[in-house]
Amino acid sequence: MRTLPRLGWYAVTLAVLFVGSFAVARAVVPESTADEWAAGTEGEHAEGGHGEADSDHDEAGPGEATEAVPGLSIEQDGYLLHDVTAPTTVGPEGVLTFALTDPDGRPVTAYETSHEKDLHLIVVRTDGSGFRHVHPATSGDGTWSIPWRWVRAGSYRMYADFVPAATGEEVTLTHTLEVAGPVGPARERVESDAATVDGFTVRTEGEVAAGEESTLAFTVTRDGTPVTTLEPYLGAYGHLVALREGDLAYLHVHPMGEPDDGATPPGPTIEFMVETPTPGSYLLYLDFQVDGTVHTAEFAVTAH
Repeated sequence: MRTLPRLGWYAVTLAVLFVGSFAVARAVVPESTADEWAAGTEGEHAEGGHGEADSDHDEAGPGEATEAVPGLSIEQDGYLLHDVTAPTTVGPEGVLTFALTDPDGRPVTAYETSHEKDLHLIVVRTDGSGFRHVHPATSGDGTWSIPWRWVRAGSYRMYADFVPAATGEEVTLTHTLEVAGPVGPARERVESDAATVDGFTVRTEGEVAAGEESTLAFTVTRDGTPVTTLEPYLGAYGHLVALREGDLAYLHVHPMGEPDDGATPPGPTIEFMVETPTPGSYLLYLDFQVDGTVHTAEFAVTAH
């Protein structure tokens, strides 16, 4: 006869414990974090369990959705970067390889040419050093490869930047690579409007405003003399890569004008339209070519 009252008290006790635990969790875990967890869970159910594919650096910057900024995930619009292999230690020669598949899981074999190439591969250490912009070869079955050797240990990000012929829309996929070996200190980034590389001095002018297009101009000189013999590189007199410091989100930047358009001179100034999604620090890498050699000038700027 006393079983029901006992069950009633047991239910009340469980309810009190549950409410108390929930309150403690809210006190220990910030509400914003709890909301992010909930949103992430909903996304995984809505996407049919694709959370694992997107788990490689899928965090976004402050106040910015992941979908709005490319270069934060191994998956975008159903396109997937996978089967990445590379040397795992400093020193030995090897090969960096990877594969690309479309939303139906088929190899991506048809591309639209962008900046004179079917695919651009960017590799940079997570402290912003060791930047490389290269162009691997494809076997025609959706896989790409390039001879590779690491000179410094650390954690690296690689970006595969391409335009599938099926959509005509630019896709940027990323993956993290860990390289073993003696690890030196991270490079300190100092904001400056000038950079020197291989005897050239490059100065930049212009303010970067978050959320709107800004014009950045880069002027190249050598021994104080303006360089007016810039050579076309990737369809322009310069190619600019921008990464958001912190999460290393990849930003697409486009040059203004092109060689032989009757209006764009071969230096000393190269102009780009830049739009950053959020305020903060950004790393800029300018490639330009003189006498058949490509040089890379590096900058750190702040978007307000």
